Amino acid sequence: MQKPKLIRLTTVPLSLDKLLSGQLRFMSAFFEVTAVSAEKEYLEKVGEKEGVNTFHLEMTRKITPLKDIMAVIKLVKYLKKAKPKIVHTHTPKAGIVGMLAAKLARVPFRLHTVAGLPLVETKGVKRKVLDQVEKVTYRCATKVYPNSKGLADIIIQNNYCPKEKLKVIAQGSSNGIDTSFFNPEKMDKNELAEIKNKLKIKESDFVFIFVGRLVADKGINELVVAFEQINSKYNNTKLLLVGPFENDLDPLQSKTIQRIKTNANIINTGFQNDIRPYLAIANLLVFPSYREGFPNVVMQAGAMGLPCIVSDINGCNEIIIEGDNGTIIPVKNTQAIIEKMEKCYTDSEYYEKLKANARTKIVERYEQKVVWEAILEEYNRNLNN
Repeated sequence: MQKPKLIRLTTVPLSLDKLLSGQLRFMSAFFEVTAVSAEKEYLEKVGEKEGVNTFHLEMTRKITPLKDIMAVIKLVKYLKKAKPKIVHTHTPKAGIVGMLAAKLARVPFRLHTVAGLPLVETKGVKRKVLDQVEKVTYRCATKVYPNSKGLADIIIQNNYCPKEKLKVIAQGSSNGIDTSFFNPEKMDKNELAEIKNKLKIKESDFVFIFVGRLVADKGINELVVAFEQINSKYNNTKLLLVGPFENDLDPLQSKTIQRIKTNANIINTGFQNDIRPYLAIANLLVFPSYREGFPNVVMQAGAMGLPCIVSDINGCNEIIIEGDNGTIIPVKNTQAIIEKMEKCYTDSEYYEKLKANARTKIVERYEQKVVWEAILEEYNRNLNN
């Protein structure tokens, strides 16, 4: 019996590779899976890694109406020929292009996962345009999956689509987390010692870590100011930034970039393919983001046994339980970051309690196979209706 066809679509293949890692291979046991995205060479590597077909579709994360129309036309032609049962999109641009094309091509099940709403931080004409894009995406979809309860609330508050069309799968998260991979006990102690030595981190240092893009809406401007305050009082503290600068979208203030480059206690590693060793040498994740869908890095840090300081935003405030496996702070509040960093550094009893619960809370709620099975169940529910 021939497997039904499933198309998974993201704007860039990095999302397929990192945010959905392993999921396409899992689904290929039940479906004929094709991954659709931009950046042909990278996409083909992802296809090989996941063992699925690929179809290259050039898209950008920016607002580019002419290119977007061309992408829709190309995708409609492909979908009419491929005749998939399900098209499942992620990320805003892939959402509008994929859902519109799937509707025009009369694909029966058009599913869109919402893993964040960048428009929350925009205003004026741009906000109105992005609001309409979101509404069109959801109108074209047969089902919309916010990956956190908080995101579902935002969608309902903004009247993007009827409540009946929404569903949060499992406990949230687009991919769950492989807790056997993110496991501190599996790390090579010699490798960790080498990394510490290379980064000039001493055994006596207390290491705060941030993992992600170094952009303004991840709270990096506030984090750097907060760390410099802490570091001026406690000189055995370090701030480890694991991620790339982005100069095009939402760049940091020039003074923040200068501080990162000149402060010897702020260590910027750039993008790292495997973040586990860096989490393993750190003491605490600080994640003061302005907006998220369901942040993988908070789950990854927790699975590696790290307590987390996170913003009071959807996703973060579902993964972290205040005073249990971490602590929650107001958004864009430098003083709150300082106070919580200082408490975790100075109050060892408090810190050790958070640390003891960190991994357990992730394993209990977000183990990857549980999330994959729930998504598969949702696919089958759609197909059987």
